[in-house]
Amino acid sequence: MISIVIAEDQRLLRGAMASLLDLEDDIEVAGEAGDGAEAVALIERLQPDVCLMDIEMPLMSGLEVAEILKSRGSATKIIILTTFARPGYFERGVKAGIQGYLLKDEPVDKLAEAIRRVMGGHLEVSPELVFGSLREENPLSDREREILKLAGAGRSAGEIASALHLSYGTVRNYISEILGKLEVKSRIEAVRLAEEKGWM
Repeated sequence: MISIVIAEDQRLLRGAMASLLDLEDDIEVAGEAGDGAEAVALIERLQPDVCLMDIEMPLMSGLEVAEILKSRGSATKIIILTTFARPGYFERGVKAGIQGYLLKDEPVDKLAEAIRRVMGGHLEVSPELVFGSLREENPLSDREREILKLAGAGRSAGEIASALHLSYGTVRNYISEILGKLEVKSRIEAVRLAEEKGWM
């Protein structure tokens, strides 16, 4: 029996998915989560075989949950479900060790088959999502992403400099480089754009 957890913030959709997947002979829905933090806690407590995870959730995105679970050595296989292909999401998901990247509106029998194939060691990906995600390459370096993340968390240039052991001037240079690359005028716009495109 394959045990699964469904992490999805839309209660009706989550309930429908759980009811339909529970009808499969070899799949058992062990738990449901409505946000990212709940998903992490539930997966660590229940240790299901697979987690079907929405990408956009309150408190933590599905990708952040996958990154946390990977860093903690979780054996649960993650299948990300999404309604859109955003550049950078697929690439970030693969780095986080996900095993599936599927459209949310896949028929349940296809979803059940994807769960079985992932359990068999396969990577399951909706072609539309991959082609959609290849449209735009992330222009930011790892260091620039790190600085932008800290800026997005409300840190000042001085705080970023001391957190990353850089000089204040170097951080200012990085920030103006980021604004130039993203063609925006402020740090807030830069954070918003990078998050929208899955570049953070």
